[in-house]
Amino acid sequence: MLIGESSYEHWGWPMEWMQLRFIENRGMAFGMTIPVEQGKIILSIFRTIAITVIAWYIYKINKNKAPLGYIICLSMIFAGALGNLLDSAFYGIIFNESGNIYSANQEVASLFPEAGGYGSFLHGNVVDMFYFPIVSGSYPEWFPFIGGDRFTFFSPIFNVADASITTAVIIILIFQKRFFKNN
Repeated sequence: MLIGESSYEHWGWPMEWMQLRFIENRGMAFGMTIPVEQGKIILSIFRTIAITVIAWYIYKINKNKAPLGYIICLSMIFAGALGNLLDSAFYGIIFNESGNIYSANQEVASLFPEAGGYGSFLHGNVVDMFYFPIVSGSYPEWFPFIGGDRFTFFSPIFNVADASITTAVIIILIFQKRFFKNN
């Protein structure tokens, strides 16, 4: 797929509200970046430290017989963080630059290109693909500042790792009294 291409627009996918849309996220959640030259390295170091701390914490609470649901949630967070780190670490090495549906470059990225990838270790992008634009429309003209502007409810594009982290955090928040009843 080209960057920006979606299953709905280009493959005739029947459901507009549930799509696969290929983007490459250069930063972290919701496309946020650290606005300095070494931002990718700083983010990768943070992810590595977080993964290490989470792994140690899972080991520790497992020995202390923590609730299984809590351990599963932390494992989901660990797996999601590790997945995003691995994507960032190796995607730029094994793929060349992806084409964009809005630019002159209309070539799909190739795996292990002869000239090498577009980035070095820890400088790759994270692939996001799940898109659920449940409701789209325009604000009424009489709305101050945004009248007439288009909106889409639930516009983030995310991946399995992001979904794993988000789901686990939501479950921990919902069941926190059950998970932490002894504390």
